[in-house]
This record gives sequence, structure tokens and C-alpha cells, in this order.
Amino acid sequence: MKSILILNGPNLNLLGHREPEIYGTDTTDDIEKTCILKAINLDVQITLSQSNIEGELVNIIQDARNKHDGIILNAGAYTHTSIAIMDAIIATQIPTVEVHISNIYHRESFRHVSYVGRAAIGQICGFGIMGYSLALEAITYHIS
Repeated sequence: MKSILILNGPNLNLLGHREPEIYGTDTTDDIEKTCILKAINLDVQITLSQSNIEGELVNIIQDARNKHDGIILNAGAYTHTSIAIMDAIIATQIPTVEVHISNIYHRESFRHVSYVGRAAIGQICGFGIMGYSLALEAITYHIS
């Protein structure tokens, strides 16, 4: 059975409370429930993790080697700043799909740059938490 790591970055632990006009009212628990149901449907195992700390995200990505067949990553603000996260994705060579709840291209111009996207096989943004389900389908298709 294929294994997918779903990794969330900074401030995503505050979903449901943080800027609901941008991110909606769904919580990380809602993301987990949605992903569990989709994973059952796709016959894949998932592991969910979150950190607000860049170095921890790098460690989690590196630790995914030989454990996971793919990664779904919402790196939050680190998407636009972290060469270290990009390098970790490249170094592990684990297929990664970048996901964002909001459409980063309809927001501030600094959010239009994605270092994660340079290393990811694809990007899904702007569909709320449904983006995680779409990413699970995409990564499962890619690794099968």
C-alpha cells in the first residue's frame, strides 16, 4: 500500500480562526477527516503532520525518505521564502504536490513566488480544503 505524508506549515494549526475571510472556517481536524476518507477511497495510507518551525519541516521531509511514496505540502508562508524546504524536497526525491487553501495568485505579489513549486511535481491552490483531496488524487495517480 502506498504511503503519503500530508505536511502543513506555519499557522495552519490556526485554521478556522485565522482570517476566515481568506482561509474559511474549516479546521485542521476537517482537513484530517477529509483526507482520511479520501485515502480509504484511494487505498493509500496517510500520515498528517504540522509544524510552525522551518527546520522541523525540513527534518520531517528528510525523515520521509524510505517511509513515504509521496508528499502533500502546504508550507504556508515558507512557500515564498524557504530555499531549505525546496532543497529538502529535491534532496529526498519524493514526489511532492504543493497545496494552498487560498489562491496565492489572487493575493499579495510576494505570494506569487513559490520555492516549493520549483521542486514540486504540481500545485493546487484556491479550492479551500478540497485542495487536499485533489492533491491526494494527483499524487496517488502519479506514484501508481
